[in-house]
Amino acid sequence: MIAETQGIRIRHRGHEPQVDPTAYVAPTATLVGDVRVGPRARVMYGAVLDAEGARIEVGEAAVICENAVLRGSAVAGDQPVLVGDHVFVGPHATLLGCEVGRCVYVATAATVLQSARLGAGSVVAVGALVHARTVLPDEYFVPPHTVALDTPVRLVAPGDPGLAEAVGRVGFAHVAFGVDMEWTDRISRYEHIAEVRVAEFGTHWDDEVVNPG
Repeated sequence: MIAETQGIRIRHRGHEPQVDPTAYVAPTATLVGDVRVGPRARVMYGAVLDAEGARIEVGEAAVICENAVLRGSAVAGDQPVLVGDHVFVGPHATLLGCEVGRCVYVATAATVLQSARLGAGSVVAVGALVHARTVLPDEYFVPPHTVALDTPVRLVAPGDPGLAEAVGRVGFAHVAFGVDMEWTDRISRYEHIAEVRVAEFGTHWDDEVVNPG
């Protein structure tokens, strides 16, 4: 396959995805905006890399598996997605505005939220969640279906009665959307969050597919 025809590439906010000629991007993968795919990287079928107002960088020999979602944002400050060399991102994983060090393994259906940082060689196992602002040390292991949060990091099981309070202290609405509202004011908070995304995603009206089939 000719490199220029790999994937669906969309110019967004004046930025066009850039793919190293030695990388492979599957025909049904979608790259939007300031996305840079490095040497020998592999972006597989159905993956979506959407830089929004920030950027996405995929390092050398990094693997982004089927239906993974990587999304940057600038609504609450510059939040690029930075994926280091030899990183493996499993199917249906989600990386939002976070930094992933070299040789990290993010397993199937795992999620890493805004401003989190994963140290080199760390593992986020199947279905696990690394919450906003969390920093994983090098070679740290997050077990399956577990929530990692805070700095220094601590692990919380999904059924832990203290989980809701711990997540509330993270200030996720502010980190992800720039929304400062009381944790108990859910309806107003989520209304505001939706409006933030409506405005951000509305900028896609002017998108242009740069390699139509």
